[in-house]
Amino acid sequence: MGREKQYWLLKTEPGEWSWEDQSANGGLSKWDGVRNKQAQKNLKSMRIGDLCFFYHSGPKLRCVVGVVSVVREWYSDEGDDGGAVDVRAVGEMRRAVDLKEMKGDEGLKGFVLFRQPRLSVVPVGEGLWGRICELGGGFGGDGGGEEEEG
Repeated sequence: MGREKQYWLLKTEPGEWSWEDQSANGGLSKWDGVRNKQAQKNLKSMRIGDLCFFYHSGPKLRCVVGVVSVVREWYSDEGDDGGAVDVRAVGEMRRAVDLKEMKGDEGLKGFVLFRQPRLSVVPVGEGLWGRICELGGGFGGDGGGEEEEG
């Protein structure tokens, strides 16, 4: 009856769109500007409730820094030849997970990110998702970690 949740990784250069940018304005943003046909196909496959790693790419920083949730499925982006999905920030990783660390982890062998490093939207298998979350100590909003005092 219900579809299983899928997991993804969305890449962005922090100078263009950072985790801080994503967290602002209630954490809601349109994820657009994807031109690669394979990456667009991945965006089109996303469904409401899917979770995505927010990955900073670029020459200095390559790491998973947060998690967002898909809140609006693929739609045409007027005035653009592509489309978009809308995502909302779920929480920051308790510890950023660096690309070097991921590449050195036996549990992450075969990750699409390593085979297609230029692809800006990649699927993440459930086992890989769990392992990356483990490496990062989870993320805010995942129900783990210590409760914040208020």
